[in-house]
Amino acid sequence: MAITSTQSADKGIVHRAVGSYITTGTAAAFNITTGFQPRYVRVVNETSGDQIEWFEGMADAEGFKRVAAGTGAMVTTLGITPLTYGFTVGLDIDINVTSQQLSWMALG
Repeated sequence: MAITSTQSADKGIVHRAVGSYITTGTAAAFNITTGFQPRYVRVVNETSGDQIEWFEGMADAEGFKRVAAGTGAMVTTLGITPLTYGFTVGLDIDINVTSQQLSWMALG
């Protein structure tokens, strides 16, 4: 049996940024500037209770999504993409919704 395991040690510097986002225009993917490349991002739709998380090692536009109904699943498109100085939140129809309050946290 083969085991593959990866791990990223604490680099001694931890960045944290939190914020909120809401748009009354047409929902679209949007960028958040944090000033660092995140290793973890969580976005919560406060209106619906749905949320998505991205961890270092996941592909761009992926995330683990939990909906308020209690189900969770990996998404491979329209999720979260890390950027050099922040991240992009894709146009997932449960998370990124016009006139619904989003709160987010990024750790780097």
